[in-house]
Amino acid sequence: MLYLKALHIIFVITWFAGLFYIVRLFVYHAEANDMPDAEKNVLIRHFKVAEKRLWYGITWPSAILTWIFGIWLLVRMFGSQIPDWLWVKLSFVIGLTIYHLLCGRIFQQLQRDDCRYSGMKMRLWNEVATVFLVAIIFIVILKDSTDWIYGLAGLLVFSIILLLAIRIYKKIREKNKIVSGK
Repeated sequence: MLYLKALHIIFVITWFAGLFYIVRLFVYHAEANDMPDAEKNVLIRHFKVAEKRLWYGITWPSAILTWIFGIWLLVRMFGSQIPDWLWVKLSFVIGLTIYHLLCGRIFQQLQRDDCRYSGMKMRLWNEVATVFLVAIIFIVILKDSTDWIYGLAGLLVFSIILLLAIRIYKKIREKNKIVSGK
């Protein structure tokens, strides 16, 4: 049982690492579109290769193995008596899987040189995985339904702080561009 738990946790970590990094590559890929053609072409070619290796080499396999070991663990630990907290966790994991699939759509668009989002929108999109990570960890650790309420309230506050931090970061970047004359 402990081996299953360890494998599940390992692949959860690598799945999140893949999601965090792939969207960070999307940010840089989108921002490369605003560069002069010589730089743009070199960078976009590089980002497409890096995205492809990460997506197919780490992110997808980790997602699949997370689900396999998670379901296996669920069946071994709970059988058909799944506790309420686990249903909440599973709903967030399904949400994370939908996020993963949407990242896959963005990946495919960028591979076709169809960049539909700005770097700033990609930065916001990058934080969605953070919200899922925080929610899932708190649900697994707290488990008690009373604590969920506080956990969800904390998640809401965390999300608002994250959005404010992104806005402040954007203003600082814009100010620095004006000061440096770019």
